[in-house]
Amino acid sequence: MRAFDLSPLFRATVGFDNLARVLDPASRLDEGQSAFPPYDIVKAGADAYRVTLAVAGFDAADIDVQVENNTLTVKAKSTHEPDQSVFLHRGIARRGFERRFELADHIRVSSARMENGLLHIDLKREVPEALKPRRIQIASAATIDAPTAKAA
Repeated sequence: MRAFDLSPLFRATVGFDNLARVLDPASRLDEGQSAFPPYDIVKAGADAYRVTLAVAGFDAADIDVQVENNTLTVKAKSTHEPDQSVFLHRGIARRGFERRFELADHIRVSSARMENGLLHIDLKREVPEALKPRRIQIASAATIDAPTAKAA
């Protein structure tokens, strides 16, 4: 088992209590875990990302894409019914799968589409206005303690 000492990070950060939630699934990855289906993660712009999965043999109706608690889950059940064909080589995997991706805060799925056996899931970072950087005005002691002028 791998152990991570994150204490140096916490000396210079505030509010990263959910860091364990993000790192926990990564620490549980099994080296022998199936790499099916293969996928790409691409940064498509300043605030845009795309996850592409190779899902040959599946129809869009066979695939379920969900987002829950900042986890993108893509799963499919094998709907291929065995026929009486005799395969000399069977290289197209039609087995079911489930693939999970941890999303950062404010990442939203904007669309999903199938194209040429590839499932493209477009993601966009949408930071709320209240969380965008803002300048804080610094008040001086003279402006805080100044008595208000009363009309005589």
